[in-house]
Amino acid sequence: MSATRLILSVALALGLGASAVAAADRPDPVADAKAFQDYFVKKFPKVAFDDFVNGPYSMNADMRRQWEEKEQFPPYEFALEAGKEMFAKPFKNGKTYADCFPNGGIGIRQNYPYFDDKEGKVITLELALNRCREANGEAPYSYVKDEMASLTAYMAFTSRGKRFDIKIPDDPRALEAYEKGKEYFYTRRGQLNFSCASCHVQSPGERIRAEILAPALGILNAMPIYRSEWSGMGTISRRIVTCNSQTRAVPLEPQSDEYRNLEYYLSYVSNGLPVSGPGARP
Repeated sequence: MSATRLILSVALALGLGASAVAAADRPDPVADAKAFQDYFVKKFPKVAFDDFVNGPYSMNADMRRQWEEKEQFPPYEFALEAGKEMFAKPFKNGKTYADCFPNGGIGIRQNYPYFDDKEGKVITLELALNRCREANGEAPYSYVKDEMASLTAYMAFTSRGKRFDIKIPDDPRALEAYEKGKEYFYTRRGQLNFSCASCHVQSPGERIRAEILAPALGILNAMPIYRSEWSGMGTISRRIVTCNSQTRAVPLEPQSDEYRNLEYYLSYVSNGLPVSGPGARP
């Protein structure tokens, strides 16, 4: 089945309506985002739009009370402090991360990922941080370990409340990247034959084992997150790799084109929602 037909079938099955079907038949990110957001708003009429960034806590009163208590002494605080120190510490050449980013890297999380017209590919915040390190003679960090999680936690914190503003420029390569990310999101894979949408569009608010599934809308706005099951912080890369493993699919390399395109798609359809990261999840 082609990607277009696959997405058409999913859209019809989920009752997203004619606008979603049209968007699947003819690439139209604006229509996609509207249909995507409308679907969740209608599915969860009691959830305030901005509250979708709080994932399962927006859908379960008991979990929300526990989360609000935890936020008094948030479990990600250690990472936030470490990230702040790391961000300010000069590289061996005397420069810092601030030299690599607009506005000194402060309050810019909501603009990532973006499409680089020179390279012709999606650039995520995690990738940009490692490229900054390498450009200044430093070794790159693992995309799934604590150092990257701490750095992105601090940068997210400086952007809290700022609304996602992901752009798709007038460039066919950018639209292709977006469409490939959309295709990846809806494609079933692994021994369990799950897609990202199987859990995060069809089943948010429901339990899978002990976990209440989060809605796809706003799911990246809270990243990076502290997860109790990890006993530590996790980057977007770690979360995507873990999801692949949980469906018994073979994970790709962190920051592969496929994963970056997926992040591009998910971020774009969450435009207008505020940054809430770093976050915490069970």
